[in-house]
Amino acid sequence: MDSLWALAAGVDLDLLGRFAYMLALVAVGFGARRLGVLTNDRNERLGQVAFYVLLPALVFSSTYDKRLGELVSVALVAGLVVVIGTLVALSLVSNRGGDDDVRSVAVIQSYHGNFGYFGVPVVAATLGSTAAATASIILGLGALIQIPLTILVLVRINETEADFLGELRNLVTNPILLTLGVGLVFATLQLDVPTAAGTGLDWLSTLALPVALLAVGGSLDPRGPEIPLTRTATVVGLKVLVMPLIAWLVFSGLGADAMTRNAALVMFGAPTAVSTYVYATELGGDSAFASVNVFATTVASIVSLFFLLLVIT
Repeated sequence: MDSLWALAAGVDLDLLGRFAYMLALVAVGFGARRLGVLTNDRNERLGQVAFYVLLPALVFSSTYDKRLGELVSVALVAGLVVVIGTLVALSLVSNRGGDDDVRSVAVIQSYHGNFGYFGVPVVAATLGSTAAATASIILGLGALIQIPLTILVLVRINETEADFLGELRNLVTNPILLTLGVGLVFATLQLDVPTAAGTGLDWLSTLALPVALLAVGGSLDPRGPEIPLTRTATVVGLKVLVMPLIAWLVFSGLGADAMTRNAALVMFGAPTAVSTYVYATELGGDSAFASVNVFATTVASIVSLFFLLLVIT
């Protein structure tokens, strides 16, 4: 019995250490940005390294050697659609009334998660490469749903115009999604990767989490005049608490295996995507409010995911 308690304590301390490390990386990026060390240009380049090199390496190395049947299932696809659809409905109901520029941002930031920079790296670091492969599928399918939906919501509520063809082009040429497609081809055809290349990909994959979190920290801006804190609290509650709870119920109800369910819980417990700030700025949303929500959900999700992982692992 004593050995079991010691083992449990060791697992908790290990998980605590991982999340303290994650929080520290976000704090370092945030502090470096405030001190002027991580300028806007430098943070943009850091994000580009993560977006074009490290995250694609993580996605490919997580998927290329897996069987396609292990990655994609009816429960996974159905669960993804049901969870996002449910959160969209809840966010619309919870954010009725008020100024359109604030309401539109509150709606999209209640469901649009940071699957790439935050979700997949955290799943890989805490649940392993097999779960990261499933998380990569969620990233790919989720992007196909979240991005067009977010643009549509902002356009409809704010009565603005959007370059849908341009956004579709950006989505199709997204390097992470392209890499996911290549990884799935390798998985389907059971193609091998040279040992040296595999070793290099693994090394790059280990850098995905720290670099991505530094970039996330450098992009956070909690400032903003007259921010409606009640709205922010609603966004935080829906995104980091309600969404993973709904995911738990949906994936359990669909009979998903434990690994798929746990990967989905972490992905849906990720904070609001930084890209929602960009979409809000371009499509009539309140950019200051959007920035505060990204900051608040990022900090809150690190705490909530720690307790979530304590339960599921």
